[in-house]
Amino acid sequence: MKKADLHIHSNFSDGSDSIEELVGKINALKLDVFALTDHDTFEGVIELEKYKLNGIKFIKGIELTCKTKDVKCHILGYGIDTTNKNLKNLIEKGKILRKQKLDLRIEYLKNVHNIVLNKNELSWLYSRKSVVKTHLANVLVKRGLADNNLSAMEKYLDGCKTGNTRFDGFEAIDVLLDADAIPVWAHPLGGEGEKHSKKEEFLLKLDTMIKAGIKGLECYYSRYNDFEIEFLVDCAKKNNLLISGGSDYHGLNKNIPLLKLNELNIPVDAKFLTVLNNL
Repeated sequence: MKKADLHIHSNFSDGSDSIEELVGKINALKLDVFALTDHDTFEGVIELEKYKLNGIKFIKGIELTCKTKDVKCHILGYGIDTTNKNLKNLIEKGKILRKQKLDLRIEYLKNVHNIVLNKNELSWLYSRKSVVKTHLANVLVKRGLADNNLSAMEKYLDGCKTGNTRFDGFEAIDVLLDADAIPVWAHPLGGEGEKHSKKEEFLLKLDTMIKAGIKGLECYYSRYNDFEIEFLVDCAKKNNLLISGGSDYHGLNKNIPLLKLNELNIPVDAKFLTVLNNL
């Protein structure tokens, strides 16, 4: 039984683990293959290449925050070329979009909740390589305003309207393909804390994503049950899409362990992850 996890985050985006900590855990678990897929940055990938992995296959990845027509989605890119000019330009564009979103949320906390961040908190937030809502939630939890990240986001941040600060999905997929990567739709039924799409709703979204050029689906996911996984695998096969799977590990920032590929935590043989055979 091979062990694979193709959806992992470090503290270069919104995970809590440093690259060194992450490598230690991956070596200890004796994974056969894994992908680092930080949000809208590949700086962690470049850092991880410096470490010894004891024969473990490392897939250079990224997770792009997108909107494809009316479909809000995250798109995983597997096997990225980190020297690709168009990918670099897209990441720089993403940094500007994320700063705009952060500015709006900081103002929202001040104007709506009367929460004013201090100099140290602001400095920490703006120093992040890829700042996301989780980072702001961490600040609020440290202040004692919420018990955990999810409750902090629900209470203080989810009401903030930030407009469309996402990449265009068509553009993102084109860039990933240009960077020799395989674009895969992450947690296609819905991610952490999101309501899962019903069959009819999902199939409409899937049609849009296929037209945009998606090559695979993340069928095995830590928050999906057997029925949802079976449905997604069936959709992938019917549409000649690759099948992938990952935990969406974020260290202490999410209650998801490495290698957790489904709700019941049943190991999935890597031979079912057809994306691996195309890298």
